[in-house]
Parts: sequence; C-alpha cells; structure tokens
Amino acid sequence: MSSASSPLHADINALYIDHHNWLHGWLRRRLGSAAEAADLAHDTFVRLLTGRTERCFTHPAEARAYLKTTAQNLCINLWRRQEIERAWLEILATSPEASYPSAERQAMVLQALEEVGRMLQSLSPKAARAFTLAVVCDMTDDEVGAELGVSGRMVRKYVAQAMLGCLTLAARQTAAELRHEPLP
Repeated sequence: MSSASSPLHADINALYIDHHNWLHGWLRRRLGSAAEAADLAHDTFVRLLTGRTERCFTHPAEARAYLKTTAQNLCINLWRRQEIERAWLEILATSPEASYPSAERQAMVLQALEEVGRMLQSLSPKAARAFTLAVVCDMTDDEVGAELGVSGRMVRKYVAQAMLGCLTLAARQTAAELRHEPLP
C-alpha cells in the first residue's frame, strides 16, 4: 500500500475536507490577513502530516481543538518572528544610512535572531529569562537572581545553558557555511 493511500492519509484528507475552511476562517479573523491565514492553515496540516504520532479523533470537537491549538502555536511563532523583524527595523531606522547592512546581511541577522529565539524557547522559562536579563539587559548575576527569585549561582547555570545553546547554533551555522548549505 502506498503512503498516499494509507489509512492515516485518508483520515487527514477527511480532516482537511471537514475542517480546513473553518480553520482558515478562524485564522483569518485572528490574523486579519487572508494570505497569512492560508499559510498557517497549510502549515497546521503539514504539522499533522509530519507528526511523529498518529492522531485519532473520535469527535469533530477533538479534531478542531487539536487544529486550533496547533494553529495557535504557529500564530505565536509568526508574531514572535514579526516582533523580531520590527525590532530589527527599528534598529536600522536609528542607524546612519551609510552603516546599513546589505539585504543579504539583514536576512542573515534576522535568521540568526529567529534561531536564538527558538533556542531560548527550548530552555526553561527561567533559563531563557536569565540569559535575556544577563546578556541583553547587562544585569549582574545577583540582579538577575533577585528578579527571578534564585541564587546568583543558579543564574550562572541558566546563562551557561543558554550559552551552550548559542554555541551549538554557531557550530551548526559554521558547518552549514563550510558545506555551502542553507540552515534547516
């Protein structure tokens, strides 16, 4: 049996037919953009197709709840990416025009910022916050500890976790550049 005719794909096809219009409408109202809604509705079903576990919904409400949760997570990712882009554009707007990086360099910076953002999301909330406060806000370990309600030593551990994540990203970036490949 080919993968295109497997029971899982038949179930997803039925799920798509039954719920795509509803999901697209929900996303369109949430995002205010039909194009972004179409993209995220598509990405929601792609996530379902590429998921590691088979989904079996016994009731349409279960399917919609799953689709809505997945789509909501994709919305959050989109908004974070847009927030990073807005911050980058604000930085560029305050820079003298002669120091503007090329469009290629801007794209590389945005991609790197998105990757750091994803890396921070993979950490515990306290570790991500500790790193942000220590590195971006230039706070001391004790100041960060007071903010988070942890010791300065714990702050150093959190920051070390995040730095390890950054080093891993840098190593992946360097390896991809050496192979002349785009990052996944």
